[in-house]
Amino acid sequence: MALKTANLYARIEPDIKNQAESILSALGISVSNAINMFYKQIILQRGLPFEVKLPASKPLDMSVLSEEELNTEIEKGYVEVLNGRTKPVETVFADIYEDYKA
Repeated sequence: MALKTANLYARIEPDIKNQAESILSALGISVSNAINMFYKQIILQRGLPFEVKLPASKPLDMSVLSEEELNTEIEKGYVEVLNGRTKPVETVFADIYEDYKA
């Protein structure tokens, strides 16, 4: 096994760093090992090991919609409810809470 003697310095947002380190700790992986795994995946994939692209559509900014456009969007949501493609709010918040705890 090669000696690990190269240093890496990076500036990241403190909150992002803390959240990532908390997850890595729960997984039993050190930050150094996680970065090493990431770099190995870059080598294996010959690029980033995940897709990097802009989302197909931007989130809808309701504040710029006309009254007619807003009514259309509300109608779409109503149709989703009628077709059973929704979750109770309690389930959504429970899912969010579980993801947050993990």
